[in-house]
Amino acid sequence: MSLAPGLTAHQIRTSRLLTNVHTAGDPDGIPVVLVHGNVSSNRFFDELLLALPAGYYGIAPDLRGYGLSETLPVNATRGVRDWSDDLRALFETMGVADQPIHLLGWSMGGGVAIQYAIDYPAHVASLTLQAPVSPYGFGGTIDPSGTPAYADGAGSGGGAANPEFVQRLVRKEIAATDANSPRAVMNTFYFKPPFQVAPVVEDRLVESMLATATGENNYPGDLTSSANWPGLAPGVRGVLNTMAPTHLDLSSFAGIAPQPPVLWIRGADDQIVADFSLFDFAALGQLGAVPGWPGSDVCPPQPMVSQTRAVLDRYRANGGAYSEIVLEDCGHSPHIEKAAQFQAAFFAFLSNSL
Repeated sequence: MSLAPGLTAHQIRTSRLLTNVHTAGDPDGIPVVLVHGNVSSNRFFDELLLALPAGYYGIAPDLRGYGLSETLPVNATRGVRDWSDDLRALFETMGVADQPIHLLGWSMGGGVAIQYAIDYPAHVASLTLQAPVSPYGFGGTIDPSGTPAYADGAGSGGGAANPEFVQRLVRKEIAATDANSPRAVMNTFYFKPPFQVAPVVEDRLVESMLATATGENNYPGDLTSSANWPGLAPGVRGVLNTMAPTHLDLSSFAGIAPQPPVLWIRGADDQIVADFSLFDFAALGQLGAVPGWPGSDVCPPQPMVSQTRAVLDRYRANGGAYSEIVLEDCGHSPHIEKAAQFQAAFFAFLSNSL
């Protein structure tokens, strides 16, 4: 779909891959980088890019395997470092690598942004985490400290995706509206019903979801069998395995130096990243949707929000600063669902972080 006036599309060949990037604002302005989440693309940031105040240069890349960027395998044994390293290569090619960058990460992109801050703390002017994945990944952990339920990470990784939803992505089903369709998943879980964007925007967002590369090397990834409930464990390739507790631990963020200011902003009614996520095997087991759940003493729902707060509290105890904003009547996408409130908070945070 065509870009709105004010947005510019670039295909940038870096040392690692061909990256699709949308920009807005003054190229000589202060870089503000927006990192999208899983099964999405930079198109989810169109309106936010256009709303950036004067003096900023908005940069929204498609991560590898998403949108119009090159599809390359994702090495899950590195956690989310493939994407963090891709960002570094992009910034080097664009000539902004050594400038302080304001970095926003949404959902999975929040994990990528945290990893980038761990690797390059001196080059991060501020860090905004919007409904970020837990520092301990997605699925398979049982307490605020990120303790695994099982040593093999059972209940997380490439087998955790809804196979019917994956097939809808493979078939590029843009018009379908039944429960497993990308359109319905977006309107039910990315947003809190009954919120919906305008039809033309909805089509654009669903189209961008369908650009997600699928398979064992990308989304959702490979898997292994397990003797532990629910019978599957992470593999070593692809998207969901990058967020398995066997491969991802971002808790070292609490000790980075220097310490950029952090804004943590989320919706009160998020069903994806929550202390009782409807995408977590343990939560589904407790609801009776996945048979054989061993009970809350063995495999309780992952306390995702509590895990993020525990790491940020340690960051604060080490001298860092963070603020938390919870938007009421809002799901997983505050920058879209509560655009005015989100922009007011985000832009004030950017201004105060100069």
